[in-house]
Amino acid sequence: MNVRLPVRGRLAPSPTGFLHLGNAWAFLMAWLACRKEGGTLVLRMEDIDPARSRDAFAQAIVRDLRWLGLDWDEGPGRGGPHGPYTQSQRLDLYADALRALAAAGHTYPCYCTRKELRTLAGAPHVGDAGAAYPGTCRDLTPARRAALEAAGRRPCVRLRCPERAYAFEDAIRGPFTMTLEACGGDFALRRSDGVVAYQLAVVVDDGLMGITQVVRGDDLLVSTPRQLALFDLLGFAPPSYMHLPLLCDAEGERLAKRHESLTLATLREAGVRPEAVIGYLGRKAGLLDAALPMQPHALLPAFDPARLRALPHRVLIEADPLSALAAVR
Repeated sequence: MNVRLPVRGRLAPSPTGFLHLGNAWAFLMAWLACRKEGGTLVLRMEDIDPARSRDAFAQAIVRDLRWLGLDWDEGPGRGGPHGPYTQSQRLDLYADALRALAAAGHTYPCYCTRKELRTLAGAPHVGDAGAAYPGTCRDLTPARRAALEAAGRRPCVRLRCPERAYAFEDAIRGPFTMTLEACGGDFALRRSDGVVAYQLAVVVDDGLMGITQVVRGDDLLVSTPRQLALFDLLGFAPPSYMHLPLLCDAEGERLAKRHESLTLATLREAGVRPEAVIGYLGRKAGLLDAALPMQPHALLPAFDPARLRALPHRVLIEADPLSALAAVR
């Protein structure tokens, strides 16, 4: 008999900029999915990149989530039994995972320079997986490795990817199967400058925090087989997945931090109310017949992944979203 684990979802922003409308879309759907199941929601700051992460952005993220009415049960400002909830304070845990993978023969050092890797840019890409890594350093002899290190090359650490397909049932996309070769081959777990890669950090965190439900954008779909491989190799149970259609501008471009006019801070300064943002996004998700001012909990009765399955892969906002938001009343 299958025992259904209590739902543990997460919001996992990167404090590399201010939250924008696209972030609000993803976090609202993640909040609804978790709260609909009566789950526990974790807020985790994914500040693994020291060059881009800023404490000011982390503080702004907390402020913006609270402004939207999205609460959490564990994380910054709440504490909890699975802390710390900031990746920069969890580096020892990632180092332990790397050592375990290395001891089992699952990793190898890669000495390819950025210039050499850029030459792969013309190779076929799969979604956002990037160009495939051809395994240049996979089977280097000890002598060759020593020569490269003597020449000043600092290696990154790559996973020696298992030669198998990984399959899962996505709550929106349905059955999905992909080999790691199709995802780009052996991928980096730690950069040559010592910074731990996203793929490793997120799996260690989800595993140790007991996350059972991951709701995120469709752009991360091709990351899932990589993460399933790491869950398996590290002995963690994988979560369920729900990959959302992307919220895009009127031209179909994915909303990003370069869309400064659509940051929540800018919208707030323009007089947009949080209830208008929630109602607007609820209408875009097909949860409302018309965009009306709403608190997040008011969308819970209507939330159903089946409604999201009916959406296009790219959900477009208006050319003048500020006027559209101002009309929500």
